[in-house]
Parts: sequence; C-alpha cells; structure tokens
Amino acid sequence: MVNAGDMNGSGNLMDFLDEPFPDVGTYEDFHTIDWLREKSRDTDRHRKITSKSKESIWEFIKSLLDAWSGWVVMLLIGLLAGTLAGVIDLAVDWMTDLKEGVCLSAFWYSHEQCCWTSNETTFDDRDKCPQWQKWSELLVSQSEGASAYILNYFLYIMWALCFAFLAVSLVRVFAPYACGSGIPEIKTILSGFIIRGYLGKWTLLIKTVTLVLVVSSGLSLGKEGPLVHVACCCGNFFSSLFSKYSKNEGKRREVLSAAAAAGVSVAFGAPIGGVLFSLEEVSYYFPLKTLWRSFFAALVAAFTLRSINPFGNSRLVLFYVEYHTPWYMAELFPFILLGVFGGLWGTLFIRCNIAWCRRRKTTRLGKYPVLEVIVITAITATIAYPNPYTRRSTSELISELFNDCGALESSQLCDYINDPNMTRPVDDIPDRPAGPGVYSAMWQLALALVFKIVITIFTFGMKIPSGLFIPSMAVGAIAGRMVGIGVEQLAYHHHDWIIFRNWCRPGADCVTPGLYAMVGAAACLGGVTRMTVSLVVIMFELTGGLEYIVPLMAAAVTSKWVADAFGKEGIYEAHIHLNGYPFLDVKDEFTHRTLATDVMRPRRGEAPLSVLTQDSMTVEDVETLIKETDYNGFPVVVSKDSERLIGFAQRRELILAIKNARQRQDGVVSNSIVYFTEDPPEVPPNSPHPLKLRRILNLSPFTVTDHTPMETVVDIFRKLGLRQCLVTRSGRLLGIITKKDVLRHMAQMANQDPESIMFN
Repeated sequence: MVNAGDMNGSGNLMDFLDEPFPDVGTYEDFHTIDWLREKSRDTDRHRKITSKSKESIWEFIKSLLDAWSGWVVMLLIGLLAGTLAGVIDLAVDWMTDLKEGVCLSAFWYSHEQCCWTSNETTFDDRDKCPQWQKWSELLVSQSEGASAYILNYFLYIMWALCFAFLAVSLVRVFAPYACGSGIPEIKTILSGFIIRGYLGKWTLLIKTVTLVLVVSSGLSLGKEGPLVHVACCCGNFFSSLFSKYSKNEGKRREVLSAAAAAGVSVAFGAPIGGVLFSLEEVSYYFPLKTLWRSFFAALVAAFTLRSINPFGNSRLVLFYVEYHTPWYMAELFPFILLGVFGGLWGTLFIRCNIAWCRRRKTTRLGKYPVLEVIVITAITATIAYPNPYTRRSTSELISELFNDCGALESSQLCDYINDPNMTRPVDDIPDRPAGPGVYSAMWQLALALVFKIVITIFTFGMKIPSGLFIPSMAVGAIAGRMVGIGVEQLAYHHHDWIIFRNWCRPGADCVTPGLYAMVGAAACLGGVTRMTVSLVVIMFELTGGLEYIVPLMAAAVTSKWVADAFGKEGIYEAHIHLNGYPFLDVKDEFTHRTLATDVMRPRRGEAPLSVLTQDSMTVEDVETLIKETDYNGFPVVVSKDSERLIGFAQRRELILAIKNARQRQDGVVSNSIVYFTEDPPEVPPNSPHPLKLRRILNLSPFTVTDHTPMETVVDIFRKLGLRQCLVTRSGRLLGIITKKDVLRHMAQMANQDPESIMFN
C-alpha cells in the first residue's frame, strides 16, 4: 500500500509525457513519413484552434491568421519563383550572347537589347549594329575571314568551358543536391520520403546560379525541370516560417505540390499547364484545396514573370506563334507519324540514358564528374559552332522552327522562290517551291537532329542542373519542321493527287511547316515524359495555338501508346528506380496472386520479430533492443507468450522519450519498468519509479490478416501512404510488412533485382 501511495504521489512525474516534448513526431533523414499520423495530427491541431477561437477575440484573430497562412505562403512562393525565373531568363540571354561578342555601349546588354537601343540599325540588318562587336572585331579588328572565324570559334569554346567548369565546381563544393533535373527527387519527396537539404537554402542559391551558367554554356539541356526544383525550394523555405507547415510533413507536401505548379508556370509561361503538370506528373497526394492553391501560386508566379517581361515581347510565352491557315483532316496522318517518331525517340532516349547513367554509377567514370562535364561541354561546343542551328541557344532554335514564314522573315528556312506576279496580302503567302536556302537548311537541320539525339543522351544526368523539356522539344521540332517542309513541297508539286485535291488548290497557302514543328515537339516531349493532358495544355499555352489542340492531342496520345508498348516507365520514373528511391508509383499495376504471409517479415528460418511488451521490460531492455537493431519501430504486445497486439512505437520517439525522461524525471534509471498501459504495473517495494510511455504509442496501427492478397496490401500502401503494416491472425501478431518489403516483392515479381530498392 505504501508503494502504491508513493506511485500515486508521483503521478505527475510518470505522466510527464502527456505534455509534448521537443522533436517528437519528426523524422530522420532518408525515412518515409506516416501520412495517416500527419493527417490525424493536423485534424487535432485544427480542432484545438476552432475550440479556442470561441474563447476570446485574440484567439479568433489567430484562427483567421492560421486559415489565411496557406494563401500567404502561395503568394510568397509565386512572387519569389516568378522573380527568380525572370532573373534567370535575362542572365541566360546575356551570357549566351557573351560567347559570341559584347555590347560596347553597355556590356550588360544582350545582342538584341544592344541593337534595340541603336539608332543605326536597319530592319534588314537588325542583327547588325556598330555597338555590338564580335570578339574578332574587338580583339583583331576583323569580322570576316579565316582568322576571325577561328578566333571566334576558339573563344566560343573557351567561354562554354569556363561556364560549365564554374557550374560543376559550385555544385560539387557547395550543394551536391543542386545537380540534375530535380523532378525524380521531388516526386519521391512528395510521396513522403525525407531527403534533408534537398530543398534547402544553399541548394536554392547554387541551383539558381549554376542553372544560368549551364544553359549559357550551350549544353543540350533546358532550365524548365530545374525551375520546378527552384520553386519547390522556395516553397520549402516559406513553409518553414509557418508552424502549421514546418511541424507537419504532410501539410508541407501540399505546399510543395503547389510550388511545383508555380515552377512550370514560370518555366513555360503556362499557369494552367503548371497546375495540371503537378496533378498528373509530380504529386502523390493532391486534395481539392491544393488544386485551388496551386492555381493561385501559378497565377502569382506568371503575373510576376510578366511584370519583369524577360523576353521583351510583352508576352508570358517564349514561342508565341500566329498561323494563318487551319489544319486539314488529311494532315492527321503526318501528325500521327510524328507521334510514332516521338514515342520511338522517347524509348531510345530512356534506354540509352539509363544505361549510360548506370555505367556512370558502377564504373570509375562516376568518380570524375568535373572531367565528364568538361569533356561533354568541349565536344558539344566544338560540334555545335559550325552549324548555325546548333550554335544558337536551343530556345531560339525552337522559336525559329515554330515560326511561320511571313513576308518579312529573313531566315534560311523561308528562302522560297517567289512568283514575281504575286499580289497577295502579306499574311496569306501561297505555298511556293523551295529555294537553295531551304535545301541547305534541311541538311543542316538533319545534322542538328542527329547531334541533338546523341549528345542529349550523355548530357542528362551529369552533376550539373539539367532539364530535359527543351532538348526533347528541340529534337521533335527539328523532325517536325523537316516533315512539314516535305509535306508542303509534296502538296505544291503534286496538288492534283487525290489526298491534296480537295483542300489544296494551286496558289493557296495549304501547309504550315511551323505547325508540324510544334506537333513534333509535343510528341517527343510526351514520348520521354509520358505526359498527356498537361503536355497538350502546356503546348498551346506556350505557343498561343489554341485551335491546334486536336493535332497536339493526336501526337501526344500516339507517342504515349508507342512508348508504352516498349515500357511503361517515363524518364523520371526510370531515374527514380535507378537511384533506388522508395517510390510506390500509383500507375504501376500489381496482378500477382501472392498473400501477405509470403511477404511479411520474419520469414521461415529468420530470427523472431523484435517486439516490446506492454509492462514487463526495463529501460535498459528497451535501450539494448534499440542499440542491437536498426528497425524504425517496434510492435507492442501484451507479453512474449500471448503476442496479442497493443500498438506500435516509433524508434525515434522511444529514443527521445527515454532521453527526456532521464533528464527531466527523477528516479528513472536503467532498471525502471517501462509501461504502455493506462495504469501502472505492480512493482516490488523500493523499486525505481516506472516510466509511462503511453503517449508515444500508436494504439491503432494498420493491420491486415496473413491471408490478405498482396494486391490489396499494395493498394493500401499506395492510397494511405503507409510506412508499415502489421500482419495478425485472430489478434495475435505474426509479422510486419514495410514499404520497402512491398517494393522488393514487386521488383521480384517483375524479375528485377529486389536489392535495387535501396536508397543509393
């Protein structure tokens, strides 16, 4: 009785864990969050705020601030993402031109800006003005001739190498996570995986700076994918300022989903496409509330970018086009052919790029990232310079390929033979025979196509920021423009053929080659990423070509069908599997007839499951169990004999609870009894105070029976975002299935190496 009285007297000591303590509920690096627990904690927090708001005016104001904090975070993300995108666009424009020359009136002007400000520029020679000088003119006062060409060629390569070396050095020294596209990792993070530092401030700063350098160096990569990473870094930074998001990993991921939408919004000037991209391609959990907030963040980001006006055309979009002729039903055949090409190119690219990246990981090549970047940059610059279509930036190339040939176009692609008797409005130029400029442009484009296909395979995945959208679009736009010119010439020379007779009369403007380039770009991007809905919306927002939705849809669907025939994985899923991230893809189907008992641990012949008992283990026993195992948590049972399940305790929270108890609670020593029940156990007189850890116990862990089909278990893991699931029979604990066990089992069933499902 005396002992019981002592225990009751010290009840406030034993129950100290009924008050939260620091770091409880947080997760270790490279672990998966518990979505159900995060959701439950947010519901409890919301309930508490709602009940308190009725107590006083101040509490009511606090509840309003809490409700509006989500919109404030979205506003801040949109403003910062839009500003960074505008600065990146302006800096890339200037540094790309810096490789070829410099503006004497103001060195920070790009070629175009320099000639805008000049009073001596004529329309015909709008690219030439006295203020802009090539390096050969500046250094040896020669603009033509072999020596001037060689000097410009040499300096072009030197600038490219300088930019690339600086970029890879900054990434390597300050922020190793700033390399690559970032989308595979963001997909994994949004599915609930923790990668600390991946969305940190250093990563944001270094990725922004190095993105400018690598795009300016002329490498075959884009800035669109990395801009999604940059926007998510902004989202992570602003969510850490509000406890509602910083203390709940599930809520933080809602913010990151919206930030991804803002990233695509500023990358392409496509706010609606950005929201759909986040929904279709990136997000794992996307409630309706996140859809609205994504829309708002994308809107603010697009508005901010439009205010900066980096392209100088008062438009959000980079590749704005105006076509003056509609498309015809007969043209669906070449559009579908471009879709087939896009699907085949996507398959080829994914297989070759993954094989090269795997080689980089498993051989000595991976030990020399700086050397690899320097070599690829040198090869790219050396081959790119002689061809005018590969020398310019990829965005400019795509823009030219998308353009329709108007009366004022000076491009080689518009060198057609004009009819001297033609009297037509400027906008409606009929189909004409191709001139020598078009034929030489076709040869150069064919060489550019082969070069882009090969070099992009080796460029994507290096230790520098590298996006894939623009290079994929370039490959498709080149192929599409060539097909378009071919169809145009066929229609001109054979307008009496049955396929042309109904819609292409002599002297009419029938075929628009630029439209074929646009469709080809969509097909190739779809083949690589397997996007469909968001891709079509991004393409028509990107170009303003609203009436060409049907050709874009036809090409996107065809490319997906063709690519899916060779393998279901897009490039981002392939890189997730290559890196061994624990990502359970919603798109994967599981059709095998296995049961939970086939997958659960422990298997036959393995050591029994490590468990905690509800009231018979000491602090020392628990600490020994934690020290000798590396499991993320332990089931709690009534006793080792009965093994009736009580709940589940997380490893991290056990460690923190015992550490805090030793510091804050007198009388807790190594042989103190640990109990998880509501009432303390009976202990002998003069024994140390027991330690109550009921607060950290999850009393409703997710359980399945041993005969549950694995198809159902996989579905539960996907839809509820579970970390682990306990297997029972009649309430008695049999084993445990973790997310990695599910991924290993799926790999095994697909005849893959199950040990590849380890974070690498």
